[in-house]
Amino acid sequence: MRLPALLISMTLSCAAAAQDYQPAFDPSRLKGPATGPVNEIMVLGSPHLAHLPKTFQTSSLAPLNDRLAAWKPQAIAVEDRSGPQCDFMRRYAARYQEAVDGYCWDTAPARAATGLDVPQATAEAERLLAAWPAAPSAAQRRRLAAVFLAGGEEASAVVQWLRLPNAERRAGDGLDEVLVARLQKLAVHPNESVAIAAQLAARLGHERVYAMDDQTAGRPYADRKAAGEAIMKAWDNPANAKRKKEDEILDRGVDTPEGLLAMVRAYNSPAHVAASFEIDFGAALNEPSPQRFGRAYVGYWETRNLRMAANIRDVVGVMPGTRLLVIVGASHKGYLEAYLHQMHDVRVVDTAALLR
Repeated sequence: MRLPALLISMTLSCAAAAQDYQPAFDPSRLKGPATGPVNEIMVLGSPHLAHLPKTFQTSSLAPLNDRLAAWKPQAIAVEDRSGPQCDFMRRYAARYQEAVDGYCWDTAPARAATGLDVPQATAEAERLLAAWPAAPSAAQRRRLAAVFLAGGEEASAVVQWLRLPNAERRAGDGLDEVLVARLQKLAVHPNESVAIAAQLAARLGHERVYAMDDQTAGRPYADRKAAGEAIMKAWDNPANAKRKKEDEILDRGVDTPEGLLAMVRAYNSPAHVAASFEIDFGAALNEPSPQRFGRAYVGYWETRNLRMAANIRDVVGVMPGTRLLVIVGASHKGYLEAYLHQMHDVRVVDTAALLR
């Protein structure tokens, strides 16, 4: 009778040891390089502009965009899915069709206009950029915009469109009337990938932005209704009620540049980051359903953010010494900063001074 008791004792001891163990290796304490320019990454937590009250106008972004321009990022990453990722997900429709429908633009019109599928367009964009002249012609910009659209990189196509003189924003060089209409619509769309990132990239003389989101994490719930109810119940907490009241006050000011800047300032504060965990992921982590729905949701969230961080790291990995601006939904900010801080060749830059 002693053996089971001994096994139980050993199991409990191992579990306690696993919880207490702290790895000796900490990449964040081993920063480099010893000489040369470092990689600086600033993570701007943004409201999703398309979800703001109808009183919001993109003109209210001017003070924010001025501050971001003054920081002089050399590259900009956005919360979009890359063309190659969407192409990959389309090949596994049984698992990813919902994500494709929700997050990926159908590149068929651009393929019809250019004759390029996503892999071909991706390779062609890289080829063009590798030999890109200091003063490209309007025809070259139209061609690159068409190629970006064929590759599923809409925000980068908008960058090229915005860099064209108004008189040159027309069909030709791979852009047909369908694609021109698409670019005209995208260029005024109130989302942060265009209204902040693409506008800023064009202003600073960049040729593109970098899509870094990932929608391949997690698995579909076997019982979506039950999972949704369990997680919604977890979200019904005092911290969330407090956040809703705070958001109501912030929403009233989005019709002015000062009010919008106040919202962005609040979204990037340490208090907002901490509350986002308490409201959402911390609450879900501890929701009590036998199926552990909340823990599956947190697993999806952490995996998604890890993959986003890897995509961001890859941008500066191939361009060492880069100052990179990341524009992302505010709930991602804390996770991305924490994960990026672990990287040897990354210095995370605080947004506080810029947003004053």
